[in-house]
Amino acid sequence: MDEDEPLEQWAARRDARRRPVGALKAVTIGHEGASAHLHQDAPRLISRWDGYQWMPETVAPDYAAAQRFLHGVEGDGVIPMPSAQPPKKPTGKHRKP
Repeated sequence: MDEDEPLEQWAARRDARRRPVGALKAVTIGHEGASAHLHQDAPRLISRWDGYQWMPETVAPDYAAAQRFLHGVEGDGVIPMPSAQPPKKPTGKHRKP
């Protein structure tokens, strides 16, 4: 905090840097310190930040389920492809039949 900076500005700057309340994170259970991509089948603990500490929220069975929970994806996360239709023939006088 600078000598000339008002307390309100300092507090606003500090709050802007802080983690938002309700933020979620996933931690690998049983493989502490390991990267998530190394143990994709390991269960994950989902925790929520309450402003002071990480509180346990739920347990996801694997990496994919944890990511769906963290990002709010419903179902299995697969986006159905539209039915395949043959391309339309171009129209116009300049096209030969």
